Amino acid sequence: MHPHKTQPTARWAWLLLAVMGLAACDKAPEPTKSAASPTAVVDTFTVLATSDLKDAQPLEKMVEDATGVRLRFKFGGTMESTESVHTGQANSDAAWFANAKYLLSDPQGQARVKLQEKIMLSPVVVGVSESQAKVLGWDQPEVARKVTWNVIAKAAQSGQLKYALSNPATSNQGFMSLMGVVASAAQKSEALTAADVDRAAISGFIKGYKLVGDNSSYLSEKFIEQQNTRVNAFINYESWLLSLNQSGKLKEKLTLIYPHEGVATADYPLMLLNDAKREQYQKVVAYLKGDAAQTWLAKTTLRRPVNAEVAKAQASLFPQDSMLVELPFSTDRALADGLINAYLNEFRTPIASTFVLDVSGSMNQNGRRQQLVEALQYIAGDDASLTGRIARLTSREKVWMLPFSEQVYAPVYFQVPGVAKGAATGKGLATQADSEGKQKVLGQVRDFAESLQMTGGTALYDAVLKALVNMNEERQKNPGYQYSVVAFTDGEVNKGRDMAQFKAAYAALPEDVRAIPVFMVLFGEANEAALKDLVATTGGRVFDARKSSLYSVFKDIRAYQ
Repeated sequence: MHPHKTQPTARWAWLLLAVMGLAACDKAPEPTKSAASPTAVVDTFTVLATSDLKDAQPLEKMVEDATGVRLRFKFGGTMESTESVHTGQANSDAAWFANAKYLLSDPQGQARVKLQEKIMLSPVVVGVSESQAKVLGWDQPEVARKVTWNVIAKAAQSGQLKYALSNPATSNQGFMSLMGVVASAAQKSEALTAADVDRAAISGFIKGYKLVGDNSSYLSEKFIEQQNTRVNAFINYESWLLSLNQSGKLKEKLTLIYPHEGVATADYPLMLLNDAKREQYQKVVAYLKGDAAQTWLAKTTLRRPVNAEVAKAQASLFPQDSMLVELPFSTDRALADGLINAYLNEFRTPIASTFVLDVSGSMNQNGRRQQLVEALQYIAGDDASLTGRIARLTSREKVWMLPFSEQVYAPVYFQVPGVAKGAATGKGLATQADSEGKQKVLGQVRDFAESLQMTGGTALYDAVLKALVNMNEERQKNPGYQYSVVAFTDGEVNKGRDMAQFKAAYAALPEDVRAIPVFMVLFGEANEAALKDLVATTGGRVFDARKSSLYSVFKDIRAYQ
Protein backbone atom coordinates (compact mmCIF):
# COMPACT_ATOMS: atom_id res chain seq x y z
CA MET A 1 0.00 0.00 0.00
CA HIS A 2 1.26 3.47 -0.83
CA PRO A 3 2.01 5.44 2.32
CA HIS A 4 -0.07 8.50 1.43
CA LYS A 5 -3.46 9.09 -0.15
CA THR A 6 -2.61 12.11 -2.25
CA GLN A 7 0.66 13.50 -3.43
CA PRO A 8 1.06 17.26 -3.22
CA THR A 9 2.87 19.13 -5.94
CA ALA A 10 5.79 20.10 -5.14
CA ARG A 11 10.54 32.10 10.68
CA TRP A 12 10.81 34.63 12.48
CA ALA A 13 12.35 33.31 15.75
CA TRP A 14 12.83 34.75 19.17
CA LEU A 15 16.38 34.85 20.46
CA LEU A 16 17.17 32.35 23.14
CA LEU A 17 20.38 33.49 24.78
CA ALA A 18 21.42 30.30 26.41
CA VAL A 19 24.62 28.61 25.43
CA MET A 20 25.71 25.25 24.22
CA GLY A 21 28.15 22.95 25.94
CA LEU A 22 31.55 23.62 27.42
CA ALA A 23 34.12 20.89 27.58
CA ALA A 24 35.77 19.62 30.68
CA CYS A 25 39.47 18.96 30.67
CA ASP A 26 41.46 16.95 33.21
CA LYS A 27 39.67 16.99 36.53
CA ALA A 28 41.26 18.75 39.48
CA PRO A 29 41.07 17.15 42.93
CA GLU A 30 37.74 17.85 44.62
CA PRO A 31 37.86 20.25 47.55
CA THR A 32 37.81 18.63 50.94
CA LYS A 33 34.77 18.89 53.20
CA SER A 34 34.78 21.93 55.43
CA ALA A 35 35.16 21.30 59.15
CA ALA A 36 32.19 23.55 59.76
CA SER A 37 29.96 21.72 57.31
CA PRO A 38 26.64 20.52 58.67
CA THR A 39 26.07 16.80 58.69
CA ALA A 40 22.33 16.81 58.16
CA VAL A 41 20.77 17.25 54.76
CA VAL A 42 18.45 20.25 54.82
CA ASP A 43 16.37 19.72 51.69
CA THR A 44 16.57 18.95 47.99
CA PHE A 45 17.33 22.00 45.87
CA THR A 46 16.58 21.34 42.20
CA VAL A 47 18.35 23.26 39.46
CA LEU A 48 17.29 23.29 35.82
CA ALA A 49 20.55 23.53 33.91
CA THR A 50 21.31 23.51 30.21
CA SER A 51 23.26 20.51 28.97
CA ASP A 52 26.53 22.50 28.69
CA LEU A 53 26.77 22.34 32.47
CA LYS A 54 26.94 18.56 32.72
CA ASP A 55 30.63 18.87 33.44
CA ALA A 56 29.67 20.63 36.69
CA GLN A 57 27.57 17.72 37.98
CA PRO A 58 30.21 16.72 40.59
CA LEU A 59 29.08 19.89 42.37
CA GLU A 60 26.03 17.96 43.60
CA LYS A 61 28.10 15.99 46.08
CA MET A 62 30.49 18.84 46.78
CA VAL A 63 27.67 21.25 47.69
CA GLU A 64 25.88 18.66 49.83
CA ASP A 65 29.05 17.77 51.73
CA ALA A 66 29.89 21.40 52.37
CA THR A 67 26.46 22.91 53.06
CA GLY A 68 23.96 20.14 53.76
CA VAL A 69 21.83 21.23 50.81
CA ARG A 70 20.97 18.28 48.60
CA LEU A 71 21.66 19.83 45.17
CA ARG A 72 20.20 18.02 42.18
CA PHE A 73 20.57 19.05 38.56
CA LYS A 74 17.96 18.51 35.87
CA PHE A 75 19.54 18.95 32.47
CA GLY A 76 17.57 20.10 29.47
CA GLY A 77 17.97 21.48 25.99
CA THR A 78 18.67 25.15 25.54
CA MET A 79 15.45 26.14 23.85
CA GLU A 80 13.10 24.08 26.00
CA SER A 81 14.81 25.12 29.27
CA THR A 82 14.69 28.82 28.46
CA GLU A 83 11.08 28.66 27.36
CA SER A 84 10.04 26.65 30.43
CA VAL A 85 11.40 29.37 32.75
CA HIS A 86 9.81 32.12 30.66
CA THR A 87 6.39 30.44 30.82
CA GLY A 88 6.63 29.44 34.48
CA GLN A 89 6.73 25.71 33.76
CA ALA A 90 10.32 24.97 34.82
CA ASN A 91 9.23 23.05 37.96
CA SER A 92 12.62 23.70 39.57
CA ASP A 93 13.89 25.77 42.48
CA ALA A 94 16.52 27.49 40.37
CA ALA A 95 17.86 27.73 36.83
CA TRP A 96 21.48 27.84 35.71
CA PHE A 97 22.17 29.04 32.19
CA ALA A 98 25.27 30.48 30.59
CA ASN A 99 23.51 33.74 29.88
CA ALA A 100 20.12 35.12 30.90
CA LYS A 101 20.13 38.54 29.23
CA TYR A 102 17.27 37.76 26.90
CA LEU A 103 15.23 36.00 29.58
CA LEU A 104 15.55 39.08 31.78
CA SER A 105 14.91 41.60 29.01
CA ASP A 106 11.13 41.59 29.46
CA PRO A 107 8.85 41.94 32.52
CA GLN A 108 7.60 38.34 32.31
CA GLY A 109 11.10 36.89 32.53
CA GLN A 110 12.08 39.33 35.28
CA ALA A 111 9.08 38.25 37.34
CA ARG A 112 10.17 34.60 37.21
CA VAL A 113 13.66 35.26 38.57
CA LYS A 114 13.72 36.23 42.25
CA LEU A 115 17.50 36.45 42.66
CA GLN A 116 20.53 35.89 40.46
CA GLU A 117 24.27 35.60 41.05
CA LYS A 118 27.07 35.28 38.49
CA ILE A 119 29.15 32.17 39.13
CA MET A 120 31.87 32.08 36.45
CA LEU A 121 32.85 33.67 33.14
CA SER A 122 33.77 32.66 29.60
CA PRO A 123 33.89 35.01 26.58
CA VAL A 124 32.94 34.15 22.99
CA VAL A 125 36.16 34.18 20.94
CA VAL A 126 37.41 33.04 17.54
CA GLY A 127 39.80 30.08 17.44
CA VAL A 128 41.83 29.95 14.22
CA SER A 129 44.12 27.10 13.14
CA GLU A 130 47.70 28.23 13.80
CA SER A 131 48.71 27.86 10.16
CA GLN A 132 45.78 29.97 8.95
CA ALA A 133 46.39 32.55 11.68
CA LYS A 134 49.92 32.89 10.31
CA VAL A 135 48.58 33.36 6.76
CA LEU A 136 46.27 36.12 8.02
CA GLY A 137 49.02 37.68 10.15
CA TRP A 138 47.01 37.04 13.30
CA ASP A 139 49.81 35.01 14.84
CA GLN A 140 51.46 38.31 15.81
CA PRO A 141 50.03 39.55 19.15
CA GLU A 142 50.19 43.19 18.14
CA VAL A 143 48.12 42.39 15.03
CA ALA A 144 45.75 39.96 16.78
CA ARG A 145 44.80 42.62 19.37
CA LYS A 146 43.52 44.87 16.57
CA VAL A 147 41.39 42.28 14.75
CA THR A 148 37.79 43.50 14.62
CA TRP A 149 34.58 41.69 13.84
CA ASN A 150 34.62 43.55 10.54
CA VAL A 151 38.05 42.12 9.73
CA ILE A 152 36.78 38.65 10.69
CA ALA A 153 33.74 39.09 8.42
CA LYS A 154 35.91 40.16 5.47
CA ALA A 155 38.18 37.13 5.97
CA ALA A 156 35.08 34.91 5.92
CA GLN A 157 33.71 36.57 2.81
CA SER A 158 37.00 36.11 0.95
CA GLY A 159 37.14 32.41 1.79
CA GLN A 160 40.14 32.73 4.09
CA LEU A 161 38.13 31.96 7.21
CA LYS A 162 35.88 28.90 7.20
CA TYR A 163 34.37 28.38 10.61
CA ALA A 164 32.24 26.18 12.84
CA LEU A 165 29.60 27.91 14.95
CA SER A 166 26.53 26.96 16.98
CA ASN A 167 23.22 27.93 15.38
CA PRO A 168 22.69 31.71 15.87
CA ALA A 169 18.93 31.15 16.22
CA THR A 170 19.34 28.94 19.28
CA SER A 171 22.68 29.75 20.90
CA ASN A 172 24.30 32.70 22.65
CA GLN A 173 27.67 32.31 20.93
CA GLY A 174 26.06 32.19 17.50
CA PHE A 175 23.82 35.21 18.01
CA MET A 176 26.51 37.34 19.65
CA SER A 177 28.88 36.59 16.78
CA LEU A 178 26.30 38.07 14.39
CA MET A 179 25.78 40.99 16.78
CA GLY A 180 29.53 41.66 16.82
CA VAL A 181 29.55 41.91 13.03
CA VAL A 182 26.52 44.23 13.14
CA ALA A 183 28.13 46.50 15.76
CA SER A 184 31.43 46.64 13.88
CA ALA A 185 29.83 47.50 10.55
CA ALA A 186 27.60 50.16 12.13
CA GLN A 187 30.47 51.55 14.23
CA LYS A 188 28.19 51.67 17.26
CA SER A 189 27.15 49.27 19.99
CA GLU A 190 25.01 50.45 22.88
CA ALA A 191 22.38 52.19 20.78
CA LEU A 192 22.13 49.54 18.06
CA THR A 193 18.75 49.22 16.39
CA ALA A 194 17.31 47.12 13.60
CA ALA A 195 17.77 50.07 11.24
CA ASP A 196 21.57 49.99 11.79
CA VAL A 197 22.10 46.50 10.40
CA ASP A 198 24.40 46.41 7.37
CA ARG A 199 22.97 43.48 5.43
CA ALA A 200 26.06 43.14 3.24
CA ALA A 201 28.32 42.73 6.30
CA ILE A 202 26.14 39.93 7.69
CA SER A 203 25.90 38.28 4.28
CA GLY A 204 29.70 38.35 3.95
CA PHE A 205 30.29 36.90 7.41
CA ILE A 206 27.85 34.05 6.76
CA LYS A 207 29.79 33.02 3.64
CA GLY A 208 32.42 31.53 5.96
CA TYR A 209 29.89 29.53 7.98
CA LYS A 210 30.69 25.96 6.94
CA LEU A 211 29.88 23.77 9.94
CA VAL A 212 26.59 24.21 11.80
CA GLY A 213 25.17 22.44 14.85
CA ASP A 214 23.53 23.09 18.19
CA ASN A 215 25.85 21.12 20.41
CA SER A 216 29.49 21.99 21.02
CA SER A 217 30.48 18.36 21.48
CA TYR A 218 29.05 17.49 18.07
CA LEU A 219 30.68 20.52 16.46
CA SER A 220 34.01 19.61 18.05
CA GLU A 221 33.90 16.08 16.70
CA LYS A 222 33.19 17.39 13.21
CA PHE A 223 35.79 20.15 13.53
CA ILE A 224 38.47 17.65 14.52
CA GLU A 225 37.58 15.53 11.48
CA GLN A 226 37.48 18.45 9.04
CA GLN A 227 40.10 20.87 10.42
CA ASN A 228 42.07 22.52 7.62
CA THR A 229 39.97 20.83 4.94
CA ARG A 230 36.40 22.10 5.23
CA VAL A 231 36.98 24.39 8.25
CA ASN A 232 39.92 26.29 9.75
CA ALA A 233 38.25 28.21 12.59
CA PHE A 234 35.90 27.60 15.50
CA ILE A 235 33.82 30.35 17.15
CA ASN A 236 32.89 29.29 20.66
CA TYR A 237 33.52 29.99 24.32
CA GLU A 238 37.11 30.54 25.42
CA SER A 239 36.81 27.64 27.86
CA TRP A 240 35.77 25.24 25.14
CA LEU A 241 38.56 26.27 22.77
CA LEU A 242 41.20 26.14 25.51
CA SER A 243 40.00 22.64 26.36
CA LEU A 244 40.27 21.62 22.69
CA ASN A 245 43.83 22.93 22.61
CA GLN A 246 44.65 20.80 25.64
CA SER A 247 42.90 17.69 24.31
CA GLY A 248 45.63 16.63 21.88
CA LYS A 249 42.92 15.78 19.31
CA LEU A 250 43.35 18.74 16.95
CA LYS A 251 45.48 18.56 13.82
CA GLU A 252 47.01 21.80 15.08
CA LYS A 253 46.24 24.15 17.94
CA LEU A 254 43.98 27.16 17.68
CA THR A 255 45.10 30.76 18.00
CA LEU A 256 42.48 32.58 20.05
CA ILE A 257 41.31 35.94 18.72
CA TYR A 258 39.49 38.35 21.05
CA PRO A 259 37.70 40.85 18.74
CA HIS A 260 38.80 44.42 19.35
CA GLU A 261 35.28 45.92 19.71
CA GLY A 262 34.40 43.50 22.45
CA VAL A 263 33.33 40.00 23.35
CA ALA A 264 30.08 38.59 24.69
CA THR A 265 30.78 36.88 27.99
CA ALA A 266 28.78 34.05 29.48
CA ASP A 267 28.48 34.85 33.19
CA TYR A 268 26.56 31.72 34.23
CA PRO A 269 23.96 33.27 36.54
CA LEU A 270 22.37 30.94 39.07
CA MET A 271 18.76 32.18 39.18
CA LEU A 272 16.35 31.57 42.06
CA LEU A 273 12.85 30.69 40.80
CA ASN A 274 11.24 29.38 44.00
CA ASP A 275 11.34 32.09 46.65
CA ALA A 276 10.52 29.52 49.35
CA LYS A 277 14.01 28.07 48.80
CA ARG A 278 15.84 31.40 49.30
CA GLU A 279 17.87 30.10 52.28
CA GLN A 280 19.09 27.03 50.36
CA TYR A 281 19.85 29.20 47.34
CA GLN A 282 22.01 31.56 49.39
CA LYS A 283 23.97 28.65 50.86
CA VAL A 284 24.60 27.19 47.39
CA VAL A 285 25.67 30.56 45.97
CA ALA A 286 28.02 31.21 48.87
CA TYR A 287 29.70 27.86 48.33
CA LEU A 288 29.92 28.22 44.53
CA LYS A 289 31.54 31.65 44.84
CA GLY A 290 33.92 30.47 47.57
CA ASP A 291 37.60 29.68 47.06
CA ALA A 292 37.27 25.89 46.90
CA ALA A 293 34.48 25.70 44.29
CA GLN A 294 35.87 28.57 42.20
CA THR A 295 39.28 26.89 42.07
CA TRP A 296 37.72 23.57 41.12
CA LEU A 297 35.60 25.16 38.38
CA ALA A 298 38.57 27.08 36.94
CA LYS A 299 40.86 24.06 36.81
CA THR A 300 38.21 21.61 35.65
CA THR A 301 36.26 23.60 33.08
CA LEU A 302 38.61 26.51 32.24
CA ARG A 303 35.86 29.00 32.97
CA ARG A 304 37.16 32.22 34.59
CA PRO A 305 36.43 32.70 38.31
CA VAL A 306 34.26 35.59 39.52
CA ASN A 307 36.10 35.41 42.85
CA ALA A 308 38.88 38.02 42.44
CA GLU A 309 41.37 36.24 44.70
CA VAL A 310 40.90 32.92 42.92
CA ALA A 311 41.06 34.66 39.54
CA LYS A 312 44.45 36.10 40.48
CA ALA A 313 45.70 32.75 41.76
CA GLN A 314 44.55 30.88 38.63
CA ALA A 315 45.50 33.56 36.08
CA SER A 316 48.04 31.28 34.42
CA LEU A 317 45.20 29.09 33.10
CA PHE A 318 44.04 31.85 30.73
CA PRO A 319 45.67 33.97 27.99
CA GLN A 320 47.33 36.99 29.56
CA ASP A 321 47.37 39.33 26.55
CA SER A 322 43.67 39.05 25.74
CA MET A 323 41.50 42.17 25.86
CA LEU A 324 38.21 41.40 27.56
CA VAL A 325 36.10 44.36 26.52
CA GLU A 326 32.41 43.46 26.96
CA LEU A 327 30.16 43.87 23.93
CA PRO A 328 26.97 45.60 25.11
CA PHE A 329 23.73 43.70 24.75
CA SER A 330 21.11 45.59 22.75
CA THR A 331 17.65 45.48 24.31
CA ASP A 332 16.00 46.47 21.01
CA ARG A 333 13.55 43.61 20.51
CA ALA A 334 13.07 44.52 16.85
CA LEU A 335 16.81 44.06 16.32
CA ALA A 336 16.80 40.59 17.91
CA ASP A 337 13.65 39.52 16.09
CA GLY A 338 14.77 40.91 12.75
CA LEU A 339 18.31 39.57 12.93
CA ILE A 340 17.25 36.00 13.76
CA ASN A 341 14.45 36.05 11.24
CA ALA A 342 16.79 37.32 8.53
CA TYR A 343 19.43 34.76 9.44
CA LEU A 344 16.98 31.87 9.15
CA ASN A 345 15.18 33.01 6.02
CA GLU A 346 17.72 35.06 4.05
CA PHE A 347 21.36 35.04 5.16
CA ARG A 348 22.26 31.48 5.96
CA THR A 349 22.98 28.80 3.43
CA PRO A 350 19.52 27.42 2.66
CA ILE A 351 18.60 23.92 3.86
CA ALA A 352 17.94 20.94 1.64
CA SER A 353 17.03 17.76 3.47
CA THR A 354 15.34 14.41 3.07
CA PHE A 355 13.07 13.22 5.88
CA VAL A 356 13.14 9.40 5.90
CA LEU A 357 9.83 8.38 7.50
CA ASP A 358 9.01 4.93 8.87
CA VAL A 359 5.42 4.10 7.85
CA SER A 360 5.58 0.39 8.73
CA GLY A 361 2.68 -1.37 10.43
CA SER A 362 4.17 -1.01 13.92
CA MET A 363 3.62 2.76 13.65
CA ASN A 364 -0.07 2.10 14.29
CA GLN A 365 0.77 1.11 17.87
CA ASN A 366 0.73 3.35 20.96
CA GLY A 367 -0.13 6.55 19.13
CA ARG A 368 3.11 6.58 17.14
CA ARG A 369 1.51 7.57 13.86
CA GLN A 370 -0.16 10.57 15.47
CA GLN A 371 3.11 11.71 17.03
CA LEU A 372 4.79 11.60 13.62
CA VAL A 373 1.90 13.43 11.95
CA GLU A 374 1.88 16.13 14.63
CA ALA A 375 5.67 16.59 14.45
CA LEU A 376 5.54 17.18 10.70
CA GLN A 377 2.55 19.50 11.02
CA TYR A 378 4.29 21.48 13.75
CA ILE A 379 7.42 22.13 11.70
CA ALA A 380 5.07 23.23 8.95
CA GLY A 381 3.74 26.02 11.16
CA ASP A 382 1.15 24.59 13.54
CA ASP A 383 3.23 25.40 16.65
CA ALA A 384 3.25 29.12 17.51
CA SER A 385 5.45 28.81 20.64
CA LEU A 386 8.92 30.35 20.84
CA THR A 387 10.66 27.05 20.21
CA GLY A 388 8.12 26.13 17.56
CA ARG A 389 8.93 29.23 15.56
CA ILE A 390 12.59 28.24 15.53
CA ALA A 391 11.75 24.71 14.35
CA ARG A 392 9.52 25.93 11.53
CA LEU A 393 10.38 25.36 7.88
CA THR A 394 12.14 28.45 6.56
CA SER A 395 12.09 30.40 3.32
CA ARG A 396 14.14 28.90 0.45
CA GLU A 397 14.11 25.48 2.16
CA LYS A 398 13.84 22.29 0.08
CA VAL A 399 12.35 19.16 1.66
CA TRP A 400 11.89 15.65 0.34
CA MET A 401 9.57 13.39 2.34
CA LEU A 402 10.69 9.79 1.79
CA PRO A 403 8.30 7.25 3.34
CA PHE A 404 9.33 3.61 3.66
CA SER A 405 8.00 0.38 5.03
CA GLU A 406 9.15 -2.92 3.52
CA GLN A 407 9.87 -0.91 0.39
CA VAL A 408 11.05 2.63 -0.24
CA TYR A 409 8.43 4.87 -1.83
CA ALA A 410 8.95 7.79 -4.17
CA PRO A 411 10.05 11.00 -2.44
CA VAL A 412 7.53 13.84 -2.23
CA TYR A 413 9.12 17.22 -2.85
CA PHE A 414 8.32 20.59 -1.29
CA GLN A 415 10.11 23.91 -1.78
CA VAL A 416 9.37 26.89 0.43
CA PRO A 417 9.53 30.17 -1.54
CA GLY A 418 12.08 32.84 -0.62
CA VAL A 419 11.27 36.25 0.83
CA ALA A 420 10.85 39.23 -1.41
CA LYS A 421 13.90 41.24 -0.26
CA GLY A 422 17.43 39.99 -0.91
CA ALA A 423 19.91 39.46 1.89
CA ALA A 424 22.94 41.01 0.29
CA THR A 425 22.00 44.68 -0.03
CA GLY A 426 20.79 47.68 1.94
CA LYS A 427 20.42 48.39 5.62
CA GLY A 428 17.85 47.56 8.23
CA LEU A 429 15.81 44.54 9.18
CA ALA A 430 12.11 43.98 9.41
CA THR A 431 10.17 40.82 10.14
CA GLN A 432 8.16 39.82 7.08
CA ALA A 433 4.87 38.01 7.12
CA ASP A 434 4.62 34.71 5.27
CA SER A 435 3.78 35.10 1.62
CA GLU A 436 0.76 33.37 0.15
CA GLY A 437 3.15 31.04 -1.65
CA LYS A 438 4.87 30.04 1.60
CA GLN A 439 1.57 29.50 3.37
CA LYS A 440 0.43 27.28 0.51
CA VAL A 441 3.52 25.04 0.70
CA LEU A 442 3.29 24.75 4.49
CA GLY A 443 -0.32 23.71 4.08
CA GLN A 444 0.70 21.04 1.57
CA VAL A 445 3.22 19.62 4.07
CA ARG A 446 0.54 19.44 6.75
CA ASP A 447 -1.83 17.69 4.35
CA PHE A 448 0.89 15.22 3.40
CA ALA A 449 1.51 14.36 7.05
CA GLU A 450 -2.17 13.71 7.66
CA SER A 451 -2.34 11.40 4.63
CA LEU A 452 0.33 8.97 5.86
CA GLN A 453 -0.82 5.33 6.14
CA MET A 454 1.10 2.71 8.12
CA THR A 455 1.59 -0.85 6.87
CA GLY A 456 4.29 -3.49 6.19
CA GLY A 457 7.84 -4.15 7.38
CA THR A 458 10.92 -1.98 7.95
CA ALA A 459 13.59 -1.45 5.25
CA LEU A 460 15.49 1.36 6.98
CA TYR A 461 18.91 0.88 5.41
CA ASP A 462 17.51 0.85 1.88
CA ALA A 463 15.67 4.09 2.63
CA VAL A 464 18.71 5.88 4.11
CA LEU A 465 20.83 4.85 1.15
CA LYS A 466 18.20 6.11 -1.29
CA ALA A 467 18.01 9.42 0.61
CA LEU A 468 21.78 9.91 0.37
CA VAL A 469 21.77 9.16 -3.35
CA ASN A 470 18.89 11.63 -3.76
CA MET A 471 20.76 14.33 -1.83
CA ASN A 472 23.85 13.79 -3.96
CA GLU A 473 21.90 14.13 -7.17
CA GLU A 474 20.34 17.35 -5.95
CA ARG A 475 23.68 18.74 -4.77
CA GLN A 476 25.17 18.18 -8.21
CA LYS A 477 22.44 20.41 -9.61
CA ASN A 478 22.27 22.91 -6.72
CA PRO A 479 25.54 23.07 -4.74
CA GLY A 480 24.54 26.22 -2.87
CA TYR A 481 22.50 24.37 -0.25
CA GLN A 482 23.29 22.68 3.07
CA TYR A 483 22.31 19.02 2.72
CA SER A 484 21.32 16.53 5.40
CA VAL A 485 19.21 13.42 5.99
CA VAL A 486 16.83 12.99 8.94
CA ALA A 487 15.77 9.37 9.42
CA PHE A 488 13.10 8.05 11.75
CA THR A 489 12.18 4.49 12.69
CA ASP A 490 10.29 2.76 15.47
CA GLY A 491 11.41 -0.84 15.05
CA GLU A 492 13.97 -3.41 14.03
CA VAL A 493 15.10 -3.56 10.41
CA ASN A 494 13.50 -6.69 8.92
CA LYS A 495 13.41 -6.00 5.19
CA GLY A 496 15.95 -5.09 2.50
CA ARG A 497 19.65 -4.61 3.22
CA ASP A 498 21.14 -5.53 6.56
CA MET A 499 23.80 -3.40 8.25
CA ALA A 500 26.75 -5.15 6.61
CA GLN A 501 25.21 -4.73 3.16
CA PHE A 502 24.44 -1.08 3.89
CA LYS A 503 28.03 -0.41 4.97
CA ALA A 504 29.36 -1.98 1.80
CA ALA A 505 27.03 0.12 -0.36
CA TYR A 506 27.81 3.25 1.64
CA ALA A 507 31.58 2.75 1.29
CA ALA A 508 31.14 2.70 -2.49
CA LEU A 509 29.49 6.14 -2.54
CA PRO A 510 31.55 9.21 -3.57
CA GLU A 511 33.41 10.93 -0.74
CA ASP A 512 31.30 14.09 -0.89
CA VAL A 513 28.11 12.00 -0.48
CA ARG A 514 29.56 10.43 2.64
CA ALA A 515 30.06 13.94 4.02
CA ILE A 516 26.28 14.47 4.17
CA PRO A 517 25.24 14.01 7.84
CA VAL A 518 22.49 11.55 8.78
CA PHE A 519 20.49 12.36 11.92
CA MET A 520 18.66 9.37 13.38
CA VAL A 521 15.62 9.47 15.65
CA LEU A 522 15.31 6.60 18.14
CA PHE A 523 11.63 5.81 18.74
CA GLY A 524 9.48 2.94 19.98
CA GLU A 525 11.32 -0.41 19.83
CA ALA A 526 14.05 0.76 17.48
CA ASN A 527 17.44 -0.89 18.00
CA GLU A 528 19.59 1.72 19.73
CA ALA A 529 22.88 -0.06 19.07
CA ALA A 530 22.06 -0.46 15.37
CA LEU A 531 21.17 3.21 14.95
CA LYS A 532 24.34 4.31 16.73
CA ASP A 533 26.31 2.00 14.46
CA LEU A 534 24.64 3.56 11.43
CA VAL A 535 25.43 7.09 12.61
CA ALA A 536 29.01 6.12 13.40
CA THR A 537 29.23 5.09 9.75
CA THR A 538 27.46 8.08 8.19
CA GLY A 539 28.16 10.95 10.57
CA GLY A 540 25.49 12.95 12.36
CA ARG A 541 24.06 11.81 15.69
CA VAL A 542 21.23 9.84 17.30
CA PHE A 543 18.35 11.66 19.01
CA ASP A 544 16.33 9.73 21.59
CA ALA A 545 12.55 10.21 21.41
CA ARG A 546 11.64 7.34 23.73
CA LYS A 547 11.41 9.51 26.87
CA SER A 548 10.32 12.78 25.31
CA SER A 549 7.90 13.79 22.61
CA LEU A 550 8.86 13.07 19.04
CA TYR A 551 8.29 16.70 18.16
CA SER A 552 10.74 17.96 20.82
CA VAL A 553 13.39 15.80 19.17
CA PHE A 554 12.49 17.16 15.74
CA LYS A 555 12.98 20.67 17.15
CA ASP A 556 16.43 19.72 18.42
CA ILE A 557 17.38 18.33 15.02
CA ARG A 558 16.31 21.53 13.27
CA ALA A 559 19.05 23.39 15.17
CA TYR A 560 21.65 21.14 13.49
CA GLN A 561 20.50 21.90 9.96
